[in-house]
Amino acid sequence: MSTAENTLSIFALGGINEIGKNMYALQYANDIVVIDCGSKFPDESLLGVDLIIPDITYLQEHKDKIRALVVTHGHEDHIGGVPYLLKELNIPIYATRLTLGLIEIKLQEHGLQDLAQLFPIHSESDIEFGEIRLSFFKTNHSIPDCLGIAFHTPEGTVVHTGDFKFDLTPVNNQYPDIHKMAKIGSNGVLALLSESTNAERPGFTPSERFVGEHIEEAFMKAHRKIFISTFASNVNRVQQIVNAALKTNRKLALLGRSMVNVVSVAMEQGYLDIPEGMLIEANEINQMDPEKVAILCTGSQGEPMAALARLASGSYRQVEVLPEDTVIIAASPIPGNERNVSRIIDNLFLLGAHVIYGSGSSTGMHVSGHAYQEELKLMLTLMKPKYFIPIHGEFRMLHHHRLLAESVGVKKEHIFIINNGDIVDIHNQVARQTRRIPAGNVYVDGLSIGNVGNIILRDRKQLSEDGMLVIVITLSKTEHKIIAGPDTISRGFIYGRESEDLMKEINQLVVTTITSLQKSNISQWSILKRDVKEKLGQFLYSRTKRRPMILPIIIEV
Repeated sequence: MSTAENTLSIFALGGINEIGKNMYALQYANDIVVIDCGSKFPDESLLGVDLIIPDITYLQEHKDKIRALVVTHGHEDHIGGVPYLLKELNIPIYATRLTLGLIEIKLQEHGLQDLAQLFPIHSESDIEFGEIRLSFFKTNHSIPDCLGIAFHTPEGTVVHTGDFKFDLTPVNNQYPDIHKMAKIGSNGVLALLSESTNAERPGFTPSERFVGEHIEEAFMKAHRKIFISTFASNVNRVQQIVNAALKTNRKLALLGRSMVNVVSVAMEQGYLDIPEGMLIEANEINQMDPEKVAILCTGSQGEPMAALARLASGSYRQVEVLPEDTVIIAASPIPGNERNVSRIIDNLFLLGAHVIYGSGSSTGMHVSGHAYQEELKLMLTLMKPKYFIPIHGEFRMLHHHRLLAESVGVKKEHIFIINNGDIVDIHNQVARQTRRIPAGNVYVDGLSIGNVGNIILRDRKQLSEDGMLVIVITLSKTEHKIIAGPDTISRGFIYGRESEDLMKEINQLVVTTITSLQKSNISQWSILKRDVKEKLGQFLYSRTKRRPMILPIIIEV
């Protein structure tokens, strides 16, 4: 992209019109600073895909201009893509201590820990990259050590809020630095990028302390074992669970790899206080009185291989949920996960457990980490931006956030609802959105990154819906006549033994098609295969109204 040397450009590579894979960038002259590099999980239409990460084509083409990746906090939708980014571009990473600790776990899994350049920052840090200076301010969220970023450029100051809420009674005493936000705002903010996740929800987000009180109450009332599941990264909530277990004289066991990893990093960094001797191993649970043990596990989103799903199906080797045990799900389902979570709750009730789930005042086991409407308006009022770009949300969320900005005095024509890849250029204090860069999804499938395209996904969809039919034919090399076959193998289409008549008709049609082509002196494999597929496809659709994948295999001997 070609711009005037002193133009400030802001763009997103992920996180707009979607929840997840957040990645934004700011460019002034020859300096680019990247903010976050997240991932998101695929929906049911992306068969076999493990993870979705942002397309970094533009960054690869301008790698000599990239000065740093700055990470606002340690959630998957902000750090999940970091190992994949580092494999392509080894750029320095700046983040708070806890966030770096969580990134390091990911880098170790990918064997990248020795390559990465990791630099710790905090709310008082001040860093310069060419003509861009960065300062930071503390925010609250559902994970400790979250920062908002102010980018001071010759064109003006741009603020990126990160994920935030205004919790004035935080569990970990990391208060939002409202004074600093107001100071940045009073010095003048050219553009504000603010998250939009809860822009549809009126009012204020309840404090995390509200959840702690309800967890403690549930622990007091429980008669036997307590199983409690939450996001491993919600360190503040984990601390409240530890406190409740301590008050009710219970030992604590951890189930699930991510829970063990996050707890060990958080303890190491001093973000979690767990008394010595309180943690026990999974194999010690059954040796203790049920009233003396609590089990903290992963799987609050219904992930099929996580600890909670395996406990609900009775397939967790060392531990089982018994009648009268209490199971608490201290998280609300992310959109798309509701069905899996409901299935687990049903299974837990079938086992006779007392299940506590759901957010809101009824159970009080979860509060959001994202700002509601009044807090979003407070952020806009503190920053008083000239231009506003709502980020981090689906279109309806961005739309509602725009309405909130208008209600607190931001001019309608100064608000930009963009797509991933759209560039907002600001030159001489005037913002325009006229250009685009490549942006989209890159699919991770096992060890393969970006090799799964639409054609492969279409094939997988066809296989999953209509199955496949393999036709093996052996031809004579000299006479080009059929020596053996056709042998027909069906998978996921029809069951051979119950459809012998149809199989005979399929084989007869294949023989007729090959023979008629040979009579016309056509013996090229590509034409033989194409005609067999076409004729067979039409025949099968007329007989079964299904379109299986047809794979003709021709062998010459």
